[in-house]
Amino acid sequence: MALAASAFPPDVSSVREVRLSVLDLSPIPSDGDAGTALRNTIDLARRAERLGYHRYWVAEHHNMPGVASSATAVLIGHIAQATERIRVGSGGIMLPNHAPLIVAEQFGMLEAFHPGRIDLGLGRAPGTDRRTALAVRGSDATLGAENFPEQLSELMAYFEPDESRAVNAVPGVGYRPPFWLLGSSGFSAQLAGKLGLPFAFAHHIGARNTLPAVRLYRESFRPSAVLSEPYLTLATAVIAAETDERAQWLAGSNRLRFLSRRRGRPIALPPPEEAAAYPFTDDDRRALDERFGSNVVGSPETVRKGLETLIADTGADEIMITTMVPVHADRVRSYELVAALPH
Repeated sequence: MALAASAFPPDVSSVREVRLSVLDLSPIPSDGDAGTALRNTIDLARRAERLGYHRYWVAEHHNMPGVASSATAVLIGHIAQATERIRVGSGGIMLPNHAPLIVAEQFGMLEAFHPGRIDLGLGRAPGTDRRTALAVRGSDATLGAENFPEQLSELMAYFEPDESRAVNAVPGVGYRPPFWLLGSSGFSAQLAGKLGLPFAFAHHIGARNTLPAVRLYRESFRPSAVLSEPYLTLATAVIAAETDERAQWLAGSNRLRFLSRRRGRPIALPPPEEAAAYPFTDDDRRALDERFGSNVVGSPETVRKGLETLIADTGADEIMITTMVPVHADRVRSYELVAALPH
C-alpha cells in the first residue's frame, strides 16, 4: 500500500513541516496497575486524535514492570476501535518473537476491521532479556536476529496471492497493512532502503547511531511499489511542561527507572518526588547523560528548538513522540503542549 504523496514534505526544517505522531508503552506508575495504564492509553489515543497527531503506535516489550503494552496486536485493536481517524500500529512487533503466519493473521484481521488505518512496524530485537525471550518463544530456535530478513520475506508473502501455497493467512491476502522497518542501528536502515520501505529509527534509544543510520537508509534506498523516495520517522523522547524546571523534574521518574533496570532491579515508574530525592552518583549521572542526553525536555519553546534542531539535522519526515511520566495528566499535558507548537 503506497503512502500518499503528501507524506513527503519538501525541504523539511521546522516542526511545522513534519507530521507528529505518538509512540506509547502504556507506562505503569509504581502506585498504579496495568489495567489503569491500558485505560490511560485509550484515553490518550482519543485525545491524540483530537489534537491532530497522525498515527498512534504501541511497542512490544515483555517482563517489564513499568510497561503494559506487551500484547501489542490486542492493544492496537482496542485503540482502533476507540478512535475514528488516527492511524494505529505497532512500534513495533518484534518479529523474531512470533511465527510470521500468526503476525499475518493478526494484522490481516486488524486491517479487515479497520481498513486503511493499520500500520505494521517490525523490529528484529527481542524487546526483552534472553531469559524472557526464551519464555516468549518457547525455544531458542529463532533467537538469532540474522534470521530477520527471511522471516520478513515469509511474512510479506502471506499477504500476496499464491495458489500453490499450502498454508495461507486468513485474513491476509487483500488485507495488507503498510509495512515499516524499525531499528536503532544500521541493519534495518539498510534493509528498509533496499526494500523501498518506510523506516522508523529509535532515536530515543540509539541517538549515537541516528545520523549514520539515516544516511545509510537514504544511500541504500531503492524505489518500490510502496515508496518512490525515502520516508523517515524518528521516535524521540519528549517531555513538555510549562517550564524547563518542571519538565526536568518530571523526567526524573524514567531516569530513576532506567538506573534501577540497569542494576538488574526493574521497577515501575516511580514518582518524580522519589527521583528528586535520590542520591545520584557521578557514575549515575554519566550513565544518564549518555542514555537521555538526546531527549527533548523543557518548556514549549525549549521543545520547539530541540525538535527543530533534530529535524534540521536529519531531514525527518515525521517525529514520533514517546513520553514516559507516571501521572497521566502530566503525560496528556505534554502532548497538548507539543501539538500546540507551530507545525
